Amino acid sequence: MATKLGAYAGKVLKINLSDQTVSEYPITDDDRKKYLGGKILAARIIYDFIKGPIDPLSEENVIVVSTSPLNGTGSPSSSRFNVSAISPLTGILTSSNCGGTFGLSLKRAGYDAIIITGKSPSLTYLEITENGVKFNDASHLKNMLTGQAQQAIDGKSGKLVIGPAGENLVRYACAVSDDRAAGRGGIGAVMGSKNLKAITAYGVMQQPIYNADKLAKLKKKWTKRLKSHPLTGKQLPMLGTGALLSVMNQKNLLATKNFNTGKFEDFRKISGEEMAEKYLVKNNGCITCPIRCARVVNLDGKNIKGPEVEIMGLMGANILNNDLKKIIEWNYELDELGMDTISTAGTIAFAMELNEKGMWDCGLSFGKVDNITDTLKEIAYNTTEVGKKLAKGARELSKMFGGQEFCMQSKGMELSAYEPRAAVGQGLGYSVANRGGCHLNAGYAVVLEGLGLSVDPYTTRGKAQLAIMFQNLMEGASAGGSCLFTTYAFFPFFLMSKPNSIVTKLVNFLFPYFGPVIKIANKFPDILHLNLTSMLPHPVAITYATGMKYKMGDLMKAGSRGFNLERLINTKLGISQKDDKLPKRLTDEEQIKGDKRTKVPQEKLKRQFYKGRGWDENGMVKLSTLRYLGIDKLDDDPIYTRPLEEQGVVKVIAPKSIRKSIKKHIGS
Repeated sequence: MATKLGAYAGKVLKINLSDQTVSEYPITDDDRKKYLGGKILAARIIYDFIKGPIDPLSEENVIVVSTSPLNGTGSPSSSRFNVSAISPLTGILTSSNCGGTFGLSLKRAGYDAIIITGKSPSLTYLEITENGVKFNDASHLKNMLTGQAQQAIDGKSGKLVIGPAGENLVRYACAVSDDRAAGRGGIGAVMGSKNLKAITAYGVMQQPIYNADKLAKLKKKWTKRLKSHPLTGKQLPMLGTGALLSVMNQKNLLATKNFNTGKFEDFRKISGEEMAEKYLVKNNGCITCPIRCARVVNLDGKNIKGPEVEIMGLMGANILNNDLKKIIEWNYELDELGMDTISTAGTIAFAMELNEKGMWDCGLSFGKVDNITDTLKEIAYNTTEVGKKLAKGARELSKMFGGQEFCMQSKGMELSAYEPRAAVGQGLGYSVANRGGCHLNAGYAVVLEGLGLSVDPYTTRGKAQLAIMFQNLMEGASAGGSCLFTTYAFFPFFLMSKPNSIVTKLVNFLFPYFGPVIKIANKFPDILHLNLTSMLPHPVAITYATGMKYKMGDLMKAGSRGFNLERLINTKLGISQKDDKLPKRLTDEEQIKGDKRTKVPQEKLKRQFYKGRGWDENGMVKLSTLRYLGIDKLDDDPIYTRPLEEQGVVKVIAPKSIRKSIKKHIGS
């Protein structure tokens, strides 16, 4: 349906691969205001298609590729797009945010999103332009690596392709645009199950901006702030995300030997500093990104994309490998094969420990690196029995061979590289994240607990509320179209640049005590009827781009709406409180750091999180929460079979001034 708002293309296409038909899918301006775009709009669409558990590799599954309002506006770091589907790795909703040129090309072709249903009878690639959709034979692309496939498709279009791993249904296969990956959750396998090798998009349409002059001024100030901030203007450009690895090791946060500990004695050999000194050629970055955190490195005379901190840690410390050159090689090979680096690395580390304990003779051992390249190919091409088993992911391996207590996954998704016993808020986030063991969907509390600030990483005080706040913030910013690194600038310069000052230390000490105040803001974001433009320019940019009146509270509410809607979808797929958990290694076995002995107090944190989110004790979103968030048309959903009064009633316990503000915006 056409839109009266600025910055949106105004069309969503539904593409049926089975009968090669195309139709417009109805999305209203009210939907755009509530769900913005990206992963939140994708969740709203997928909700319409999912009635209960499905086989993610069947025709029932749908893929939603969605853009956002800031895409195409030239706003800093806004060239990203989202891909969502039901994950073959986890069996629940997954979403993957990606750079590259595809999202911008799709927007310029005139579409806010595409919905892909059905299954093509033969290998196909879609060609999307302003004039519609063409279904092209892709037999000549079969088994091509992602780089080869993109080169083989003619034209200047943006491209999204899968590699051999996706064609062979590796459960954590990814999709790739340029050299950027929609990595997590097996999006590539879903495309492969539909015989969809690639999607291309091309157009020259420019969406009108509601207030182009004001947006231009804001973009200039926003870019200046990002370039001058200690994290986005210094640390990330200098060393990329690899800058975090040394800090992680120092603070016992670096997952080592399948999360047995948080320190690796050879961490310097696999650090961002080592990469800058020995391999770095230049910085790189997505379109319109002033941060330029991506690395271009030289490997044996060839310039290629360098690794991020996740694979540096997980294919380094976590498998006891100190050879950075090997990590660079594997990172490139995984992108070409089309496999998620985090899940691949986590699955391999788990297999190594199974082998070490005599539970599965798979030929993989900690510290042994000479057979890893062959193993990656065996997984991608399903050529050996070991490869076929590894292709199913760590959770499925634990079902075959045991070892659930040291299988480093949550809801079937392998954990990223942060050891949560040294950051319990991050541990909570892993357990309750909608897509599984994801550090970003978790709320990335580890930035507060050691990577940015130094809030007490072991206390439970305030951690649930901080996790909720940053989940909402990051969900909203992502749906608006911004790279999540732009939210780093939410933290004031002074706190980042003066870590040892009295003021910074006082803020670190007091942060957990802000929990009760943050709880009110989380539950009633309407009270944040203001904009802190220097810290969070995202809602102001959305206002200038679209004409929607967005405040900080509106962005947080949109983020909460998206997070809760994703939880509702997962509830329909069978998720409940029993699934919000970590492996026992992290909750029952203590990590020792000096005189501290710590583990993740999962149940206590989870209870606080449920209460703060407005969920019941079984982890189900209360109807009262949905109604406050304006998620309509759901009251008659079959999963809500209990009387309304049993779903709980929102209670407000706050000072009179705050209660008056709440009444003003949502009524009594």
